[in-house]
Amino acid sequence: MQIQVHTDHNIDGHEKLAAWVTGVLEQSLGAVQDRISRIEVHLTDENGAKKNGTADMRCAIEARIEGRGPIAVTGQALTIHEAVTSASDKLARAIDHTLERITDRNADGPHRW
Repeated sequence: MQIQVHTDHNIDGHEKLAAWVTGVLEQSLGAVQDRISRIEVHLTDENGAKKNGTADMRCAIEARIEGRGPIAVTGQALTIHEAVTSASDKLARAIDHTLERITDRNADGPHRW
């Protein structure tokens, strides 16, 4: 599983942050990691230097499951860590749901329409 982390110019500490994000995703995705070919993470500070107490940190994650289309989720929060954790949890649920649907469809056998 390849993980790419991209940040905008308002977010500091790219290398350290990228390592932390990778760890969060690996922990959150657990056993399904082998089904994922690539993950792209985009971290942005939507208000930049204008801090006014709103949830302006955004984490958008797109995962590619082999043989399937991309799965995309976002998390928005007051801190980048909260946004990453939120998006990572959403991604884990979305991937679990997708894989369950595939398993259920395969268990039902071929359909005649």
